[in-house]
Formats: sequence, structure tokens, C-alpha cells
Amino acid sequence: MFTGLVEAIGRVDRIETKDAGVHAAIAIPESIDAVTLGESVSVNGCCLTVVDIKDRCFLVQIGPETLARTNLGSLTEGTRLNLERAIKASDRLGGHIVQGHIDTTAEIRERRSEGEWEYFRFAIDPSWTNYMVPKGSIAIDGISLTLVDVRPDDFSIMLIPHTLAATTLGTKSPGDRVNVEVDVIAKYVQKLTAPFVESIRLYRP
Repeated sequence: MFTGLVEAIGRVDRIETKDAGVHAAIAIPESIDAVTLGESVSVNGCCLTVVDIKDRCFLVQIGPETLARTNLGSLTEGTRLNLERAIKASDRLGGHIVQGHIDTTAEIRERRSEGEWEYFRFAIDPSWTNYMVPKGSIAIDGISLTLVDVRPDDFSIMLIPHTLAATTLGTKSPGDRVNVEVDVIAKYVQKLTAPFVESIRLYRP
């Protein structure tokens, strides 16, 4: 489990296609003191397992489902990535509960400056905005962020200068795709209440 507080920006050092998947070697930033074999690392919000460590890089295997569902399918050598190691039970939960299980991707529809802040609006499949509420939480490329507003087919956020500098979102432009994980609590609530909502709809006089 993760909090959505990005620890560092990594970089793809090498990438190799293996059958239907990909092996990627990601350079370990100096600010991360240790990565251990078998641990989980959030890579652009995707929970991946470290399968090897060599030459100050950690190796991950990315399967076809992850390649198809996330923006990791467009990785190339030199791509910059948001990294976060899994939290310990004693850590502060500074962001929100992030599983590292990407639900879908969204496309940046608009970006503009508002003083020191940056406003972003993202286009997304309307089926996912059911899990979003204004001032609620969302993970974008592994970053825990607060929703500003939500419309049927898009949503917006505001980024402070620190987030722009400490994550890859600062380099994104309209047309770029990002990974999205909606709030897991919202997903469980929707699943539990759906039968009751449907029964009210069917039996309403």
C-alpha cells in the first residue's frame, strides 16, 4: 500500500520486450537510500515488484494487462517516472490510501497558470467520475491529489509549486495521458450500495 506522496523521480535506464511483456531497468535516484529484492514500488502509480537490482538500477517486469491499462505501455529509455516505496505500518499517512492498482487513464484536456498554482483538467471515461467528488482524493501517476471539481466526463485539480517540481506532472502538457486510481473506499461503497439503488429504481411508484 502507498500514500501517494512521491519520494523521487526515477528514469528508465534500459527497456526490453519479453514475450507479451516488458522488462524495465529503472535508475535508483540518490534520494532513495535502498531498494530491496522483492519489495513493491509504485512506478507512476503502478504497484510493481523489484525482481533484480544491478548497477544502481532496479528491474521490474511489466505484464500485458499493465501495459494495456496504464501509460507504462509507452515507456522508452529516458522516460521519467514517479517513485514511491510501500509504506510501513508506523509511517504517517500523509496522502490517502493508494493501492497501486490503476483503474484507467485520463488525458490532459487543459493546463493553465493561476498565479503560483497550475490548473489541470483531465478528460476521462464517464463511468469513472461516479467515484469522484469535489474535494475528494484521487491518485494521478501515483500522486495523491485533491479534486477541485468533477463533471460527467472530466475532472480538475490544482498543483502547488512543490508538486510541480517534485513530480513528473510539472512536465506534462495537454494531450498527455496519465494513470488514474480512484479512491478505493468509493469503489467499495458503490459496490455495496448498487443493489439497493437498483431496487429503488425498479420499484419506485
